[in-house]
Amino acid sequence: MKFKRYHLLGLLAALLLALVAAGCGGGDEEGTDTGGGGQAENVSGSVTILADWSGPEGKSFQAVLDGFSDANPDVDVTYRPSTNLAQDLSTSLEGGNPPDLAAVPQPALAADYQKRGELKEIEFARSTIEDNYDEDWVETGTIDGKLYGVFFKGANKSTVWYNVHAFEDAGVEPPGTWDEATQVADTIKASGVPPWSFGASEGWTLTDFFENLYLQQAGPDMYKQLTDHEIKWTDPSVKEALQTMADVMTDDNVADGIDGALQTDFATSISNVFANPPKAAMIPEGDFVPGVVAGQTPAKPQTDYDFFDFPPAGDSGKLVVSGGNEVIMFKDTPASRALLEYLASPEAGEIWAKRGGFSSPNKNVGEDAYSDEITKRAATGLTDADTVVFDMSDSMPIEFGSSDEFSILQDFIKSGDVDGAAQELEQAAAKAYK
Repeated sequence: MKFKRYHLLGLLAALLLALVAAGCGGGDEEGTDTGGGGQAENVSGSVTILADWSGPEGKSFQAVLDGFSDANPDVDVTYRPSTNLAQDLSTSLEGGNPPDLAAVPQPALAADYQKRGELKEIEFARSTIEDNYDEDWVETGTIDGKLYGVFFKGANKSTVWYNVHAFEDAGVEPPGTWDEATQVADTIKASGVPPWSFGASEGWTLTDFFENLYLQQAGPDMYKQLTDHEIKWTDPSVKEALQTMADVMTDDNVADGIDGALQTDFATSISNVFANPPKAAMIPEGDFVPGVVAGQTPAKPQTDYDFFDFPPAGDSGKLVVSGGNEVIMFKDTPASRALLEYLASPEAGEIWAKRGGFSSPNKNVGEDAYSDEITKRAATGLTDADTVVFDMSDSMPIEFGSSDEFSILQDFIKSGDVDGAAQELEQAAAKAYK
């Protein structure tokens, strides 16, 4: 603020100084300085946030919002749960009445809204976000050099869940490398149990498996280039990962064979591993695995099931594929700013972490906030990794990453045709990236 100097009488000068001091004491007109703890100054109004959390997750998120309301009693917060978030957002945008904020599970959606001029940048929260998140997460929320999103809920997708009894009966330990994982799988198969389970009727499980293999074999730089289609899907690095995938996904390696896996949903693929006796020994999927079958299985953590990190194929350090829900802004208001900064704080993350079923990418959420040891190990994998990359299919154009890639990989695990699959993937990607 620029001030002009006036030569006035002492009394008038004192009066002006008092008025200036009063004006400065009120802060800026936005009044959204949360101080890193969710308490905004002089904020009132209303804010609506849309997300796809329902059931227990919806209740946990409401508890998070209640924490914000306690600190900001003059802000009216409305949570709108959605069963088809992309469609609901599209409809509200077309009608000219989007929510103030939304938590979307795909950065590709955020990029599309930004390209269409629908999103508001959130540079006002940069210091808060940089204080609480590692660079990889900040970069994922950045488009064209500006911040547009912050990841409130995360998922460690580089985990492999296994049946403890199947491992004990086969006399094997969790592997530390991909070569060791191959040996463990062979030993378990020889013991009479299929080593792997896949819910391949849901194509995203196949993209997740491919992405972990590709990240470990090709490294994070190539991973990013493939995500951005800067290299083709016919590249030798892609074919190497596809070949490894084909080597794993054979009839004698997979519960119910490949045809059976293609008819198996995700929940059933987990139950195959958590069953007693087990129908399979391992399932490579994210830290949300136990929550999918919670209350439907008597299996107990650590006693009956556990997990290990997705085995590295080289010496690139600990590499993690992540997923998560990115909070983005459609309406820039003081209430929206206050809620967004609150969701970027460790206090908000710790509320859900204590309730269970949650992993936070916020590095300042304390380990002790997590409800059990397994959740703690999986969640801290997001913050202590050397490099974290976001789910590739969720970061690509939706018509490819959430459609064509699914069906092509489903056909591929049945045919095993590496060159043919690579060519099909490239043709579909080239069309989607135009």
